[in-house]
Amino acid sequence: MSTTAPVIVWFRQDLRLADNPALSAAAGLGAPILPVFVLDDENAAEWRMGAASRWWLHQSLKSLNKSLASKLLLMRGDARALLPGLARDVGARGVYWNRVYEPWCSRRDETIKDELLHSSLAARSFNGSLLFDPPNTTKPDGSPYRVFTPFYRKGCLRNGIPPREPLPKPENLLLHEHAGGCALEDLELMPDVSWYGEIAETWTPGEDGARARLDTFLSSAIEHYEEGRNRPDRNHVSRLSPHLRFGEISPNQAWYAVLGDSSIDQISPGADRFLSELGWREFSYNLLYHQPSITTRNLQRKFDRFPWRSDDAALARWQRGKTGIPIVDAAMRELWRTGYMHNRPRMIVASFLVKNLMLHWHNGATWFWDTLLDADLASNSASWQWVAGCGADAAPYFRIFNPVLQGNKFDPDGLYVRRYVPELARLPDKYIHSPWEAPREVLATAGVSLGDNYPRPIVSLKSSRQRALAAFKSLSPAT
Repeated sequence: MSTTAPVIVWFRQDLRLADNPALSAAAGLGAPILPVFVLDDENAAEWRMGAASRWWLHQSLKSLNKSLASKLLLMRGDARALLPGLARDVGARGVYWNRVYEPWCSRRDETIKDELLHSSLAARSFNGSLLFDPPNTTKPDGSPYRVFTPFYRKGCLRNGIPPREPLPKPENLLLHEHAGGCALEDLELMPDVSWYGEIAETWTPGEDGARARLDTFLSSAIEHYEEGRNRPDRNHVSRLSPHLRFGEISPNQAWYAVLGDSSIDQISPGADRFLSELGWREFSYNLLYHQPSITTRNLQRKFDRFPWRSDDAALARWQRGKTGIPIVDAAMRELWRTGYMHNRPRMIVASFLVKNLMLHWHNGATWFWDTLLDADLASNSASWQWVAGCGADAAPYFRIFNPVLQGNKFDPDGLYVRRYVPELARLPDKYIHSPWEAPREVLATAGVSLGDNYPRPIVSLKSSRQRALAAFKSLSPAT
C-alpha cells in the first residue's frame, strides 16, 4: 500500500474539527485525509431527518466544508455501498468514524465495518458524541440503569472517573481531494418553503457558532441557569442543543468549559444543574442503546392498553398553537417560528397533548422530529415517554401539568406569551394565562374576542385532567 494512501474520515454527527477523536486519530497517521459526509436517507427510512434538521444540516455542512478548505466530499445514497466503494476507488488504507447510536445506524455501520475488514481495510470507530460509552455505564451486574440519579452518579461518575478531556483541533491537516461526490445543493436539504426565515435570523450553525453560543452562556447565563431553565421569559438557557445534536461541539467540550478549574463538588448550582442536564442526554442514549425499541414501543408495556384518543382536528390545533391555552400556544408558535422550544414549555405542551388531549405520544414525537432543530432520536423518544409516564424513571401518571399554574409561576409577567401570542399582548398579567376568566370589559379593552381572534380552550383543564386520571388509573391492577 502506498504511503500516500488516504484515510477516509466519515463525518456524521460530529461536524467539527476540534475534539473529533476519529479525525485526530487519522491525522496522527500522517497520511492524507479524505473527509466524507454521506446523506443516507435510504437506511434512515422513517428516521430520515425532519425539515428543520435538514435546514440546519445544510448550513453546518457549508461551515464544515469551509473549515476543510472546500475538500469535504459529499455523497448521497446507501452508505453500505458508497463507503466501501469509495475506499477501493481511492486506494484508502481505511475508514475512521465516530460512533452514533441510532439503531438503524448501528446495524448499517456493522455491515460497513465487516465489508471493509473483508477487504483488508482498517475500520476504526471512536466515541465522539457522548461523555461515556453506553456499554461502560451499566450496573455492576452488567444490566442497564433505568433510573436517572443512580445512572448519573454511579454509572457515569462512579469512583470519580471523569469524562475524557477534549482533544485539540489537529494542526496542518493534509487533505486529500477527490473529484467525485455531489454539490451541497444536490443533497436537497433546504426546504422549498420560506418558514425558515426567522430560523436563519436566530441561529448560526457550525463549529464557530457553537463555540460562540457556549461562550455567551458561560459569560451571561450559567449563574442563573438553576432557575432560568424553567423561565421561558428569560434568556438563561444555553441553546446549545442543536449544536450538540449535530456535533458542532462535543459534550466533553461543554463539560470542561463549564467545570473550569473547579471540581464537580465545588461548582455553582447553575453549573451543576447544567452538567446534570448533559447527564440526562447521556441517560437518553443509554436507554436507546439498551432498549432500541424505545423509539416506538412503551418501555412500560402496561401502557400498550392505554385508551389513546384519535382526534386529527385537536392535533392540528396543538401543532399550530391554536388550543386556546396561552402558554401552550406560545410554545408551539415558538417552535414553528424558531425551530426551538424552551425546556419548561416542552414539558407543558407534552403533558397537555398526552394527558389533557389524551393523544398518543407518538403524535408529539413525530411533530417534534420534523420541527425541532435539535431533533435527537434518543432524547426525543425518552423525553416523550417520560412525560407520558410510560418510560424509564417516568413522571408519575398523576403528574399532569396545569398550564395556567405553570404559566403564572414561570412566566409571571406574561412576557413569553405576549412575544408569541401577540393577540393577547394587551391583557393584564392577571388574565394573560387564562383569558377565558377575564371579564367581558377587560377582554374588550385588550382587543380580545374569544372564539374570534383567539380561540376558546380546546378542552376544560379540569374535566380533561379527571378523564386522564381515570384512564391512567385503569392500567393499575385491581386491588
